[in-house]
Amino acid sequence: MAEATAQDRDDRYEAYRGDLLAHCYRMLGSLHEAEDLVQETLLRAWRAADQYDPELSSLRTWLHRIATNACLTALAGRARRPLPSGLNPAGDPSAPLIPRLDVPWLQPFPDARLGDPADAVQQRAGLRLALVAALQLLPARQRAALVLREVLQLSAVEVAQALDSSVASVNSSLQRARATLRAAGPVLDELREPADPDERAVVERYLVAFEAADLAGLTRLLSDDVVLEMPPVALWLVGKTHYRRFLERVFAMRGAGWRLVPVRANGTTALAAYAPDPDTGGVRAHSLQLFSVRGGLIRCCVTFVDPAMFDRFGLPATIAGHAPELVPASTPLTSLRRTQTSGRVG
Repeated sequence: MAEATAQDRDDRYEAYRGDLLAHCYRMLGSLHEAEDLVQETLLRAWRAADQYDPELSSLRTWLHRIATNACLTALAGRARRPLPSGLNPAGDPSAPLIPRLDVPWLQPFPDARLGDPADAVQQRAGLRLALVAALQLLPARQRAALVLREVLQLSAVEVAQALDSSVASVNSSLQRARATLRAAGPVLDELREPADPDERAVVERYLVAFEAADLAGLTRLLSDDVVLEMPPVALWLVGKTHYRRFLERVFAMRGAGWRLVPVRANGTTALAAYAPDPDTGGVRAHSLQLFSVRGGLIRCCVTFVDPAMFDRFGLPATIAGHAPELVPASTPLTSLRRTQTSGRVG
């Protein structure tokens, strides 16, 4: 009987793994660190199982309290995870592309790891990259208060209990956190407003133009003040003229024949970019491109140049040949599935 009870407890805890992973990611800005903290959370929950009282809180709230405190411990004395725009002024598209390996960069989050939380829409809104980047500006306890209140929508009383604090202290922390984020831009609005309805169509047109090395077509999709960031390269660019000049440089260095695979990352449509591999005649994992789309135009593209992350998104490192059938240009993104890559890797 005790064995059955233990298994039931494991199953109930596991049902919240994706939810907890997203929470720890928001707090830490790192997927692999979030994975470690979720394991720590579930271990702590198992050890303290006899202390859980369902009349005082839901299991979800109790687990998030444990996760939050695990994250606060992990964040003690740790530097924030920035994007390049948080470190340097915007640069020139002809500048050297020098990786900063000494910086713990913000990482992307694969939506497939969310599982199936009841509040999936709110969860995805709370994963938008601009919001997670802005959260890094906050002290750890302010960050926790804001995530628990604004994203998970716990009551002020529940947040105070999670942080072993008072409601007055929580409200004060929230006020300061919101002021900091307002100064960083309208990131909190993204929690309450739906994504641009044209987002997928715009990203689809970007995919087609990029694979064709169509610079004019790509430029038409950009806002005048578009931002391009490329961690771990510290260089970042502002404006469609600089963006186009950089793409000219990319195609000159790498050639045409790129292949882009749609994925879901940070609550939005992203593209996994495979660069031409002259040694094999196929394409090789290069970067993951995340977009912010407003008014039918791309306002920001964050290109994470780290092929190692492809495995975390369930994507192959290489694709044999040019594999034009992998992402047919005529196929709407809404009908594409990640399983398209299976059986076609080299």
